[in-house]
Amino acid sequence: MPDPAATTPTGASTYRTQPVSFVRRSRRLTPGQQRLWDEQRPEYLVDVPRAVASTSVEPTFVLDVDALFSAAPTVPAAPTVPAALAGTGVRTGRTILEIGSGQGEAVVAAAAAHPDDRFLAVEVYEPGLAHTARRAAAGDVHNVRLLQANAPELLATALPADAVDEVWVFFPDPWRKARHEKRRLVDAGFADLVARVLRPGGVLRFASDWEPYAEQVRDLLDEHPAFVAAPGRDAEGWWPRFEGRVLTSFERKGTDAGRTVRDVTYVHPGDRA
Repeated sequence: MPDPAATTPTGASTYRTQPVSFVRRSRRLTPGQQRLWDEQRPEYLVDVPRAVASTSVEPTFVLDVDALFSAAPTVPAAPTVPAALAGTGVRTGRTILEIGSGQGEAVVAAAAAHPDDRFLAVEVYEPGLAHTARRAAAGDVHNVRLLQANAPELLATALPADAVDEVWVFFPDPWRKARHEKRRLVDAGFADLVARVLRPGGVLRFASDWEPYAEQVRDLLDEHPAFVAAPGRDAEGWWPRFEGRVLTSFERKGTDAGRTVRDVTYVHPGDRA
């Protein structure tokens, strides 16, 4: 969907040429939430330069993941590294990227459980980012960084190749109507982008409570040359629930409604056929 707020540096309106997997929402933060967000975002939010829309990514922008989580006090402040992120004392480990982090339940719980790992949470909605920062701050969790961006653009240019160990896509919008399926996040092009940023041996984890979407993703990755099915697949072709994913309120609503959650897990072996 075109972003009506999009402008060029000269002020002329412009639009994306490709559909995105989300719709614009106008929900605003309460004054109290805004005050907390103003206090917390200097530590957690990465400043992403924009291209044509408010959630776009300037193609020349390159994210220095090591600098974002560096414990060295001498890391210079730069447009890609907010000054408040330098010298946080976070040790390096695996780098995990969650796309569509929502309210931050999964990513903050995982970051708290694995303090030596680095977590990048991508979300387009500011209230979700604010909730995630609030969860992290309340839990004294500092190994999370938030990016407000359209994920395919981030994967295409901002993240270096072989930059992350795992990519998580949990409960993306299934776009249930047939005429809207083209707006689903995970397609062949998205799989190509994930393969670019995953290190050899890296893992793509997907979960959905809309089985047709999960089937589509599984079938796509079965045929994709850059992925192989992870061990543990059952006779019906599904994987066990990922133990590292906490039961979020969103997932609970789906199961309470009688929907079955399907996990899909693939490994990028390193061949870029």
